[in-house]
Amino acid sequence: MGKNKKMEGGGCGGSPDEEPPRDPGVAQHHSFNMDDLEGHRAHSIYVGVHVPGNYRRRSRHHRHRHHHHHKTSKDGSDNRPVTPPSQRVQFILGEDDDDDGTHDSHPLFSEMETLTEMEGGELEWKETARWVKFEEDVEEGGERWSKPHVATLSLHSLFELRSFLLNGTVILDMDATSLEQIADLLLDNMINQGQLTFEGREKFRDALLRKHKHLYEKQKHNKENGNTSMSRLPLIRSLAEIGRNHSSSKNIGSGFFKALSFSGGNNASATSNPDGTMEQSPSSGSITCNHSASNLDGPEHKGNTHFMRKIPAGAEASNILVGEVPFLEKPATAFVRLSQSANLGDLTEVPVPTRFLYIILGPTGGLPRYHEIGRAMATLLSDEVFHDVAYKAKNRSHLLAAVDEFLDAVTVLPPGEWDPAIRIEPPAAIPSQEPRKNKKPEAAEVIDEEEEEQKMREEAGLTRSGRLFGGFINDIKRKAPWFLSDFKDGFSIQSIASIIFIYFACLTPIITFGGLLGEATENRIAALESLVAGLLCGVVYGMFSGQPLTVLGSTGPVLVFETILFDFCKTMSWSYLSFRLWIGLWAGFILIILVAVDASALVCFITRFTEENFA
Repeated sequence: MGKNKKMEGGGCGGSPDEEPPRDPGVAQHHSFNMDDLEGHRAHSIYVGVHVPGNYRRRSRHHRHRHHHHHKTSKDGSDNRPVTPPSQRVQFILGEDDDDDGTHDSHPLFSEMETLTEMEGGELEWKETARWVKFEEDVEEGGERWSKPHVATLSLHSLFELRSFLLNGTVILDMDATSLEQIADLLLDNMINQGQLTFEGREKFRDALLRKHKHLYEKQKHNKENGNTSMSRLPLIRSLAEIGRNHSSSKNIGSGFFKALSFSGGNNASATSNPDGTMEQSPSSGSITCNHSASNLDGPEHKGNTHFMRKIPAGAEASNILVGEVPFLEKPATAFVRLSQSANLGDLTEVPVPTRFLYIILGPTGGLPRYHEIGRAMATLLSDEVFHDVAYKAKNRSHLLAAVDEFLDAVTVLPPGEWDPAIRIEPPAAIPSQEPRKNKKPEAAEVIDEEEEEQKMREEAGLTRSGRLFGGFINDIKRKAPWFLSDFKDGFSIQSIASIIFIYFACLTPIITFGGLLGEATENRIAALESLVAGLLCGVVYGMFSGQPLTVLGSTGPVLVFETILFDFCKTMSWSYLSFRLWIGLWAGFILIILVAVDASALVCFITRFTEENFA
């Protein structure tokens, strides 16, 4: 026990009538005056020594005075403000470390393993989930990994995790380099704190030192034996076999420890083979993280080198071990942070040194509950803020403050309004967590709706520039950076459907109204002229306008206008085509004037009613 620099535990020690531990995050502040201090000096009481005289009277009087001064309101409640969890976390992260960098944060790879009973009745730690940044679960049947997804947790599991951190064993900066040393120090501490009885020590140790099995080992074994075994397998398995495998995968751990007899002693980390020999867990051959990288490639610590490419350089591991055992009457939990990260043999899937361990073992029948609590711990360790606090925490209250801050930041989804079976895809861009770390109290900003609307108009180019063609020049500056990309993006396979649609959307009305115009204008403007006009206007508009996909062509109002115009020219004996040319020139001249004076700024005052009438 002397090897631990910082060690905390609590919860189960003492008599049953002992007051339960209080939440360190909500501290009560007592006020004292000079009379109280003098009273404490004058009436010192020594535990275990009988004090004669008027001890009871003085003690009663002292308690009365203390109670009187503690009240801060009429109802006797303490009205002192409680520091919010976010501010406590910012204070913890803002503290300067006085050590040699042992508490510096590293990227974390988290792995959760479940104590599972194998076919021969032996117990193994079986990998069930892992986290780099997002969660990956072993799919039903235990054959492959799921896609990374955002972890969805139940609020109850987070509250239970907080309760276990408050009342369970917490050991910070444990000085150990092997899983056996960790188990011995941890069990001694749990027995001292009353979480575990001395009779259950060896059984608990035996469970901790069981062999660890990872999914990549099974996949590798299947690949090596694929040529021989797959040829003997039938092409179609029976439905009974499929149902049997499916039920066994869903009921993992339902029959834990049925045929188990805990041996304890020095054989705690060994498993028996059919021939009677004992297979030693590779966890016994642990090496420290100070060894060279060449040692990590040895036969006893090969690891999943293929998945190692996805883990950032300098990463450390956190291992979460959950399971159910018959010798416990209530769950026993422990949170351990090593003073120096160490490679613990086959504990981790990849050759990454372990820094954190979270262990939760409980009585049979509660494995789903323990599994969710383990997922909650792994998700917390993958959270950037809790991850940093876990490295810098100096006591249990720091971890509790980080959990409270996480609870303040989470979003709760009501039941019945979403399907928990649907996995949430990771976001394209992960939002920064710096505001949670360095949140500064800011004065409430008064939002002026008129100023916000004015900014939106300026960004859209709907404000007067105050100079001739100022808006036109600003449009060119805004459009220039994306001018070429707008056309390059069109040369994509995904754009073929849109191109075909736009082509027919422009061609069809031109031909239709072109034929009607030919009848109305005595073939002065017919389908051929409409096609040429649509070609020229469409190309020019597409090259220089801000909306290359705008549909151009004749419409019903244009047909009515041309019919009226032709009848008017026929009545006045004017040349229809000459008059039509002058109309186009005047329309272009008026548009140039409107552009010069930034008349487009008036578009913001056009309502949807007006827009739909002219659309």
